[in-house]
Amino acid sequence: MNSEDLKLNVEKALDEIRPFLQSDGGDINLISIDEGKLVTVQLVGACTSCSVNQMTLKSGVEMTIKKYAPQIEKVVNVE
Repeated sequence: MNSEDLKLNVEKALDEIRPFLQSDGGDINLISIDEGKLVTVQLVGACTSCSVNQMTLKSGVEMTIKKYAPQIEKVVNVE
């Protein structure tokens, strides 16, 4: 999969997650995809101060991204 297809797949995954985050007053932005394995995102709005944002990142965001792009190994959030 080329980097453009990978980015499109990651964006599709984020589009699937976004309505849930937005319903709680938050959102998510794609920052980068490094070496085709590490996705960096930024949780914004209410997500930045949410006490369960790390759980959301791992069980929601990372799992959904891996469904669309199985080669992704890790998803991290930048402040």
